[in-house]
Parts: sequence; structure tokens; C-alpha cells
Amino acid sequence: MKQDLLKILEIIKLGEKLKYELRHSWLSNGRQESVAEHTWRVSLMAMLIEPMLKEEINTSRLLKMIIIHDLVEAEAGDVPAFDTLDNKQLKELKAQNEIHAIERIRDTLGNELGQEMYDLWFEFEHKETYESKVANALDKLEAQIQHNEADLSSWIDIEYKMSFMMDRYVEFDPTLKQFKDLIEEDAEHKLTHAGIDVVDLKNTILTSK
Repeated sequence: MKQDLLKILEIIKLGEKLKYELRHSWLSNGRQESVAEHTWRVSLMAMLIEPMLKEEINTSRLLKMIIIHDLVEAEAGDVPAFDTLDNKQLKELKAQNEIHAIERIRDTLGNELGQEMYDLWFEFEHKETYESKVANALDKLEAQIQHNEADLSSWIDIEYKMSFMMDRYVEFDPTLKQFKDLIEEDAEHKLTHAGIDVVDLKNTILTSK
């Protein structure tokens, strides 16, 4: 028992790093966001939206997946999605680093709990189960909500386009699709208010597909 608790304490201490591992997202008060803050709000979103999903879902499994999926960034660091969007080599390196991290987490625990965390992390990555699809969708949607709340000066050019590129994450569920539309509307309002031609921006996305 004591040895198992010591191993759990080690993983909890690892999780502390997520409190100061920063994402490429800024808060409405001008402070940069930590990974831990992002993960917490994805969990909140899961709890709030779960009753509205089209299929019955294993809420415990969903929340575990959300909590675990970013834990690897305590070792591998956070790599923004736009950095890997058109960079296959960096995308592969990111994947390798994260796999090594989840293997170390599994081996540190060295028991059924470690294997469960390992399996849930890969379930999230493979996006094949209903729970993993929901977790992935909420992860992407929360990031866009945070961008919408941040000052536009914190955005880079690619993020203008990425505001309207979330369809593939939500197409499996009508509630998430509608939720995505509301988030896109907020982004469109923000960009339009700043004098950015959103129609032209969306056309650019369509022609690049």
C-alpha cells in the first residue's frame, strides 16, 4: 500500500508541472494560460454538455481521458497545433515524445492504474470510441473559446483560419456541431469587429481544401 501511494504521489508531483507549462493561449486579463487551466475547463465543459450528447456516454471514462491526455506535456511540453499543421517531421517528433512520456508514467505506477492511464491516453489519441471523439472535440473547442476571450493581438495569422476549421472534430454529434457553430460565431464577431474580412477568410479555407 505504502509503495503504491508513493508512486501515486510521484505522478501527482509530475502533474504540478502543468501549472506552469504554458500554452499558446492568453486569458482575457492578458496572462498566458497554463496547461492545467486548459485541462480543468475541458473537464468542466464535459460535465456541462454530457447530458445533451446524442449517445449515452461513460462520464467517468470521459473525464479520466480528459485529465490524462495532457499529463504527458509535463515531460514533453506543449506544442501548439499550428506548429504541426503543415510540419510532418515536428508532428512525428511530438508524437514520439508524448509516447515516451506516457510509457514513463505507466512504468512509474507499475500496476493496473498505470496501464489504465496508458490505455486511456492512446484511446484519446486514436479517436475511435465515442468518449474519445467527445474528449477530442471538447479539447479543440475549449482552445477556440479561449482564443475568443483573449485580445486579438495575441493571435497569429494562422489562428484566424483555424477558428473555422473545427468541423471534422464535431461532425459525429449534433449537439457538439451546434456548440461549435456558436463558438465560431463569437470568433467571426471578434474578427469582423477588428475589420478582418471573414468571408474572404472562409473562402481561402474552402479553396485550400
